[in-house]
Amino acid sequence: QVQLVESGGGLVQPGGSLRLSCVASGMIFTSDAMGWYRQAPGKQRELVAQITRPETTNYADSVKGRFTISRDNAKNTVYLQMNSLKPEDTAVYYCNADLQQRPGYTLHYWGQGTQVTVSS
Repeated sequence: QVQLVESGGGLVQPGGSLRLSCVASGMIFTSDAMGWYRQAPGKQRELVAQITRPETTNYADSVKGRFTISRDNAKNTVYLQMNSLKPEDTAVYYCNADLQQRPGYTLHYWGQGTQVTVSS
């Protein structure tokens, strides 16, 4: 069974930093695009950042210059380094990934989410 497990969320003051991690485990042949979404209370889920394979990155305008997405293909892990955090970054952050369980057979997975709260 394939699953994505996020970690690294928490409470941080404005201007602070957090690093989120997401590990894909289970029967995985290879990972393709991986990314992070977030959902704030009363709002729709939105893309934060995505990284393809080979590594092309895409960011929401609201986080450009502050967040950095990266991946470790050997570990099937994607990271989100978040700097200069603002209260409006408060949300549940979800990892997602396109994972091949065998060559050419790709399914899309979501993690369970991790809470990020930016508040003084």
